[in-house]
Order: sequence, then structure tokens, then C-alpha cells
Amino acid sequence: MGMVRFVDETTAGDRNEARTLDIAEERLTLREVIRRRVFEEVADYQAREPAGFRGLIRPTEAELLLNGPKAAGGRRLDPQRCYERAVAAFARNGFLVLVGDRQVEELDEELDLPSGTEITFLKLVALVGG
Repeated sequence: MGMVRFVDETTAGDRNEARTLDIAEERLTLREVIRRRVFEEVADYQAREPAGFRGLIRPTEAELLLNGPKAAGGRRLDPQRCYERAVAAFARNGFLVLVGDRQVEELDEELDLPSGTEITFLKLVALVGG
């Protein structure tokens, strides 16, 4: 079994170690990597109920209105819906993905993922006035 490490970065220069993910396969598509990351983040969130969700995607305004910022009171995030939002965000260039130093441009591209691979999710920040 191997492990990949996720790093979240922004174009403003912020960099955070997001988490690690144990994987049995040496190759996965980017789509599957995103799915596993989102499902694990949502499961961790549901289990811990932290002060706020910190993942690849953020709850929609409707989810925040319904659940409050920390989804208190037993309201739960839908991991499938979060995954679909993450894929849609990738498709509209809401974030870029780098495996090592190489940018991955297609969701269905198979990635070589030897243990210790760093996968960077670079969130693109809109320019002020742009």
C-alpha cells in the first residue's frame, strides 16, 4: 500500500498540507483521486464536526444556510454532491492539479502514484476588478 500527500496552494502564495491518502493502486485517474479525497474529507468532517469544513470544496451557500457554518445539529454533507462540485470546479479552472511538477489537465488521465507522491491542488484566486 502506498500513500500520496495532498497540498493545497493558492495563487496568493498560501500553502497548506491538506492530508495524506492511503492507496492500494499504483495508478489512478485524477477523477478517482479527487473522489477519494472529497469522500474522506467529508467523512472526517462528519465524524469530528470541526468548527468549519476545510476541504477541496466548500459547502454551498444553501448548505451553509441550512446547516450553519459547522453543520451543527446532525445535518450532514452529501459526499457525492461535494465530489460533483469539485469535478465541476476543476472543469471550469477553479483549481489546477499538479502531480509532482507536472500539471494534469484531464480528469480521466491515469496518474502514476508511487508512495510519497505529492499532489498539489492550486486554487485560482480571481483578480480584483478582473
